[in-house]
Amino acid sequence: MVNEPSVDLLIRKLGTEEDPVSRYALCTIAAKRARQILEAERNLGGRDGNERPKELSTACEDIAAGKVVIAKD
Repeated sequence: MVNEPSVDLLIRKLGTEEDPVSRYALCTIAAKRARQILEAERNLGGRDGNERPKELSTACEDIAAGKVVIAKD
């Protein structure tokens, strides 16, 4: 369970007041970003598993920092 950053903050970062994203969309976006991070680590040879945060935590931090945006079709 992710406590920090909060789910409400992540939803606000991804959406707008007029068009907020759903919790399902947040989950899907965070999972996709976590898979991208994991794949990049595999391609680079990985890091020590004991000292690094999990990919989902890193993905949520990226969303909170504004590094991840939604591209709507």
